[in-house]
Amino acid sequence: MRKPIITLLTDFGTKDHYVASMKGVILSINPQCTLVDITHEVHPQDVQEGAILLANAFSYFPKGTIHVAVVDPGVGGRRKPILLQTKNYLFVGPDNGLFTLAAKRDGVKQVIHLTHRKYFLPDISNTFHGRDIFAPVAAHLSLAINPRRFGNKLDHWVKLSLKEPEVKGKNLYGKILLIDRFGNLITNIEKEIFFRFIKDQPFQIRVREKIIRDLKRGYDEGKKNDPMALIGSGGFLEISVREGNAQEMLKMKRGDPIKISTKSQIPNPK
Repeated sequence: MRKPIITLLTDFGTKDHYVASMKGVILSINPQCTLVDITHEVHPQDVQEGAILLANAFSYFPKGTIHVAVVDPGVGGRRKPILLQTKNYLFVGPDNGLFTLAAKRDGVKQVIHLTHRKYFLPDISNTFHGRDIFAPVAAHLSLAINPRRFGNKLDHWVKLSLKEPEVKGKNLYGKILLIDRFGNLITNIEKEIFFRFIKDQPFQIRVREKIIRDLKRGYDEGKKNDPMALIGSGGFLEISVREGNAQEMLKMKRGDPIKISTKSQIPNPK
């Protein structure tokens, strides 16, 4: 029988004791677990960034993996602790939209409000539910306990309101969704949306004052100090600079716009 896998994604960083405490709780309940860190470098309280990073990673794990995600600016408040079961995975964390994209990609089977305290630590801090609620629940789940035993089923749960790309005439408008540590500008324009829009027509991508007129297959095809467009590993259109930093070069930030035009909307060069 395969050892159960539990992943961890947080905004805790690794300087303090927080991540180690969660791992200690899990291993105390089930020493047979395999623990995998997705990342602990989500920007503090940035639920949207956490949701994107989780969505980019969760499906590469074996079916049945338990994903614990804690980016929780509302800890100790009215937000619910939840267990979300999708077609192939289990997610444990706060009900604040953190699981929106992963749930959309894998499909939701049920959502459980975690209320049965027998699966929590005896003393629950108002500031560290990652250790006191989510870690022990994940550990008990890894012992093959039925999800319905952890609480009551929820009909409604929090979903992030993520703006979709918009088509207006011959233009497709998107925005920068995420900036990775290399300075790559990852947009909210998925591969399928991009190719469905351009339909093999000539196109141009405008980012600030920079115009890009083709799509590269990989970073090696770009020229140094010249922004390029490509479809990144997460399946989204991104703007990158070979051996450089697109964010710094183009002075972009998350939420900034990107515009794609097809042939009839591209002005003739003078």
